[in-house]
Amino acid sequence: MPDIIGIGTDITECLRIARMIERHGELFISRVYTPEEISYCQSRAQATQHFTGRWAAKEAILKALGTGWRKGISWRDVEIRNEPAGRPIVSMHGGAKDVVQQLGIAKMLVSISHCRTHATAYAIAVGGEE
Repeated sequence: MPDIIGIGTDITECLRIARMIERHGELFISRVYTPEEISYCQSRAQATQHFTGRWAAKEAILKALGTGWRKGISWRDVEIRNEPAGRPIVSMHGGAKDVVQQLGIAKMLVSISHCRTHATAYAIAVGGEE
């Protein structure tokens, strides 16, 4: 039976992310999001909602890991992709991947929802089989 190692949730205002994008532009976007995330979000009609959803997902994932933005983890170490049917999946790199391996996490599950004003995400870190 797999173990739940951690859970995390986050809610973020879309206006907050829109203001950061407006204020800092490409510098902000490229510091927080991977090229694949940027491409996905910019291809959507409501790009800000999708950028905000990914921000919330990254925050929720770090809460599930129990690390926050410490232990050598950067924003781009946590990547949210989509399966062909649209389901979000998590890809870990760098410091985040190291923490996942140290904790024995086999899979990170994430759910993202958003509307015009807010985005929310929930993450579950699942350990391997006993």
